[in-house]
Amino acid sequence: MIKNIILLCGVALLFTLIYLDNTLIKSSRYKIESNKIPTEFDKFKIVHLSDFHSYNFGRNNTRLIKKINDECPSIIVMTGDMVNKYDKKFERFLNLAEALSKKYEIYYIVGNHEQRLIKDDLDLIIRKLNQYGIKTLSDEKMTIMRKKDHINIYGVDIPISYYKMKNRHSNVEDVINTVLSRCNEKEYNILLAHNPLYFEKYAKHNVDLTLSGHVHGGMVRLPFIGAILSPERRFFPKYSGGVYNLNNKKLIVSRGIGNSKPGIRLFNMPEIVSITLFY
Repeated sequence: MIKNIILLCGVALLFTLIYLDNTLIKSSRYKIESNKIPTEFDKFKIVHLSDFHSYNFGRNNTRLIKKINDECPSIIVMTGDMVNKYDKKFERFLNLAEALSKKYEIYYIVGNHEQRLIKDDLDLIIRKLNQYGIKTLSDEKMTIMRKKDHINIYGVDIPISYYKMKNRHSNVEDVINTVLSRCNEKEYNILLAHNPLYFEKYAKHNVDLTLSGHVHGGMVRLPFIGAILSPERRFFPKYSGGVYNLNNKKLIVSRGIGNSKPGIRLFNMPEIVSITLFY
């Protein structure tokens, strides 16, 4: 009898944790210091959203929007997989993007899910984002100005074929080099790259801060162990969430906001990332 009660309590606790880890939203805050950051960008705040996957946090995503507003960002960046590859309609993401665009400057790159959409659907999304004033970066650079100071923001589209393990060591460097080879080491450069697994290759260039997603925090995380599984179905992914450093270059990986189907989070709440730059 006692064993049955303990078992039932354990099951109830597990389901409670699963419910909370798939319903609540966590705000993760990071401070980035660099003498390359111009004075006009001191305390400049970036909210990083990734892997929304057409999720829903209350009617019209009001809970998610409130979380973002609470951070008072200078800009918002979206690093891909904001919809699902099997979506037929994109209202949840487009409504969220439109609502945020009325208040914030936004930069967006595609992820592997957007790349798997048919061309007409992806063209529709990009066209709508452009109508909202959202800047889409496809293997290109944009400059963010504050008075006479500026920082650079790059977006790289890693082709879908390079998400496969068998292609991991092929000529993906050619794609990355095309975008990043002209990064000026004297300027502060931010890279938006959906896939964090190529951090070592990004870090060969003059990129000071890379922002990525894709791994969903490993979906299930275990205490003292961390992420269990990557979207490529590989155990214990190297870059799954948080800050990583390599040769004075930093990578921040978002654990994502939603789930692709099927997907259940455990010890891994949906996350928005808030980054403050300091001179």
